[in-house]
Amino acid sequence: MEHGEHKTMTIIDEKGNEHVCEIILTFDSPQPEKFDRSYVVYHVLTGEPQEDEEVEIHASAFIPSEGEGGDLMPIEDDEEWDMIEEIVGAFLDEEDEE
Repeated sequence: MEHGEHKTMTIIDEKGNEHVCEIILTFDSPQPEKFDRSYVVYHVLTGEPQEDEEVEIHASAFIPSEGEGGDLMPIEDDEEWDMIEEIVGAFLDEEDEE
């Protein structure tokens, strides 16, 4: 799904509300022997972004389905969160350098 130059996805919360989210990063686990999953890092779009506005970033495991789409699964393991935070931190550092 495209939204301008950014990729987006739509998630449905536990109340059935749809939220459009910008995909920041997708990646497969660098440790497949421990976490054989794919991940998506995203934030919920809320109107026009403000330049100094803090953005709440979310991460989920992603299980693709046939065709377009898939299921988001929660990250429940501290070691898995540490791995995700390390990858996101490296990605954000690279973005800052550009």
